[in-house]
Amino acid sequence: MLGCFDTKGEEYSFLYKCIKAHGESVITINTGIMETDVDFPIDFDSDSVALEAGHSIMDLMNDKDRGHAVGIMSNGAAKVVAKLIAEKRIKAVIGMGGGAGTYIVLFAMQEIPFGVPKLCLSTLAGKDLSRQINSKDITLMPSIVDIAGLNSISRLLIKQAAAGICAMSKVTGTSDNAAAGRIAISMFGNTSACVYKCTEILRAEGYEVLPFHANGVGGRAMESLIREGCFDAVLDITTTELADDLCGGVCSAGPDRLAAAAELGVPQVVVPGCLDMVNFAEIDTVPEHYKSRQFYSWSPNVTLMRTNKEENRILGERLAKKINQSSAPVVILLPTKGISQIDAEGGIFYRPEINRVLFDTIKEKTKKSINVIEVDAHINDEKFATMLVSVLLDAINKKRITQ
Repeated sequence: MLGCFDTKGEEYSFLYKCIKAHGESVITINTGIMETDVDFPIDFDSDSVALEAGHSIMDLMNDKDRGHAVGIMSNGAAKVVAKLIAEKRIKAVIGMGGGAGTYIVLFAMQEIPFGVPKLCLSTLAGKDLSRQINSKDITLMPSIVDIAGLNSISRLLIKQAAAGICAMSKVTGTSDNAAAGRIAISMFGNTSACVYKCTEILRAEGYEVLPFHANGVGGRAMESLIREGCFDAVLDITTTELADDLCGGVCSAGPDRLAAAAELGVPQVVVPGCLDMVNFAEIDTVPEHYKSRQFYSWSPNVTLMRTNKEENRILGERLAKKINQSSAPVVILLPTKGISQIDAEGGIFYRPEINRVLFDTIKEKTKKSINVIEVDAHINDEKFATMLVSVLLDAINKKRITQ
């Protein structure tokens, strides 16, 4: 149980009692900086939390800088949680708060791996907290009323939150022991035909396939789970998030996209899928300096911009630089007849001369030890999907032989 016990002491006392009523033991972490008086034991007091971040609680109290204190307590709480996770002492985490309290709780929850339940009862649950949640499996529950004293509404919701986290903590993941391995695969509407065919073939070979929507959040989630050791290999068909990161699109997964598998030595096959496009929302949200570019309305709230030669040169360099870091078997496949559904002969984004800049840059900048294969096919052709799977299975086998 994590949060500011100084300003929310009454609510946390009630939450503590509700959890205990379900027969659970509770580890308590106080992130408040003011004097605290609660009727439950505090396992990690505010001073120990602050010290984890290199400060004393007295310093924070004397500074009287609220924003600075929130940052320090967030970092300290995250370090405490990380240690408890490493010691396997946590099976679920719950917290609640307003603006600052929610920030601290969600920041600390970033240290908790997939599958460990995380619930935050918050006044901000109806707002866009995607940056704070990032790629974590966090459950947000609206508090409806402000968390400022118990009343008939807050009591009911705190009871429900306690019941929810206790129930979730009893649910264990089921693994398919018969599976040959687990494969992460990235997809978009523009590459779905390829992904579906690859998935069909891999499942027939006994593999479990987990698809990730390359919309920014999906890419970050895939990278995070790769770092948690969830996959035996990665089939990165849709690397479009690199283009959004370069051009400020809405589907950027940040600068770490395409890094995890290379850094951890996970076998992967990579395709420059949908690097012909940058994603924006409605047409009126496109930045002014792009107004003269070529666009396509994928849906009323999705506007695609065709990437140009210079952008493709940079994207080729970035993709190659990331792949060059890999210590595991890795292959790059280049579909010469188009890299997205709308980048096909007769399609609105069909620009083979621009793709050639991308392909040539990738080949030029990739290490000689890494195999880069041009395939005379479109990304959504069955021929290309079949070759992707064949190359991926070969990379997996090479890794197993090495091990």
